[in-house]
Amino acid sequence: MPAPTHIKPSSGDVVLLVGTMKGAFLFRSNSERKEWEAGGPYFPGRAIYAFAYDNRNGRNRLWAAVNSSYWGSYLSSSDDFGQTWSEPEAYGVKFPEDADTSVKQIWQIELGHKNEPDTLYCGVEPAALFKSTDAGASWSLVKGLYDHPHRPQWQPGGGGLCLHTILPDPTNDQRMHIAISTGGVYRTDDGGANWQPRNVGVRAQFLPPDQQYPEFGQCVHKIVSHPTNPARMFLQNHWGLYRTDDGADSWSDVANGVPSDFGFAMEIDRKDPNTVFIVPLESDEFRCTPEGKLRVYRTRNAGESWEPLSNGLPQENAFETVLRDGMSGDKADPMGVYFGSRNGKLFASPDTGESWHAVAEGLPPIVCVKTAMIA
Repeated sequence: MPAPTHIKPSSGDVVLLVGTMKGAFLFRSNSERKEWEAGGPYFPGRAIYAFAYDNRNGRNRLWAAVNSSYWGSYLSSSDDFGQTWSEPEAYGVKFPEDADTSVKQIWQIELGHKNEPDTLYCGVEPAALFKSTDAGASWSLVKGLYDHPHRPQWQPGGGGLCLHTILPDPTNDQRMHIAISTGGVYRTDDGGANWQPRNVGVRAQFLPPDQQYPEFGQCVHKIVSHPTNPARMFLQNHWGLYRTDDGADSWSDVANGVPSDFGFAMEIDRKDPNTVFIVPLESDEFRCTPEGKLRVYRTRNAGESWEPLSNGLPQENAFETVLRDGMSGDKADPMGVYFGSRNGKLFASPDTGESWHAVAEGLPPIVCVKTAMIA
């Protein structure tokens, strides 16, 4: 097996962290985000469902969730952009010995609140939340969620019973939203001690007509929030697009003019709480882009209308699938938007979706795309 190539980022660069079903890749570009240098593959043959970049407290650290069908799922870190990776002697993200389950897969890695520079969170399958307060050296189960009375009634969706989205509120260090497939959205307002379902207005289409708006049990695929207006959130459901302006106390349907309201990926413009990006898919049975056209849809008016963005994307026989963590935006101005498909194609837009170009083609199936801005 050939040795991996490596990137050497410098100040002002953008780095894409790409997890695939057969390993991890890194892509580096300068602030223009037009030409890309590739690094990898790392962890060849292993599925990488979660990636994160931690530059707090002087760190320059990558985190990758490495999954093996034989060894299970564990976290590995790199402080030199992939030249070396940690190999833990023992798995840190694991249920207590008295728990009735074990970690099948790590689905998400998220940094803590702004006043928690050494805190990290992990979402896993079966649905649970783990927390580290020492920069990933040790982990503990968030018991408030694990002991929730709804947990025995959560049912796995098509991708399993996974806690896939973690959104710490940047304005309130006691508040956090999480999303579970198939459990719905939950929120804590007391630092994780207690959790309340927050799914009012979200439809569970797979239930009988008179039961389609339950307290919990919705198959939420992704939620995003705005860093300066966290009460404004958007939700991509298993059928359904929604917005909330009250921190998820209630949701309104905003699937206005999209070819399908089924999909997974979603991203919000960090400069504008009214601008959101999605990649609609045909249906839950045919999970490919409608009409064989690869189009990102963007709203600039908080979901009142959506416009297709296709400049530079294939529009014939492009039967692509973009998964829930397959889209991400950077912190540049204008914001860059990136997504990868299960066909191994990675695309970038340096201008909030106005134009697109291929960063890579022929990668293994892409399941995760994250971004890092190098300071």
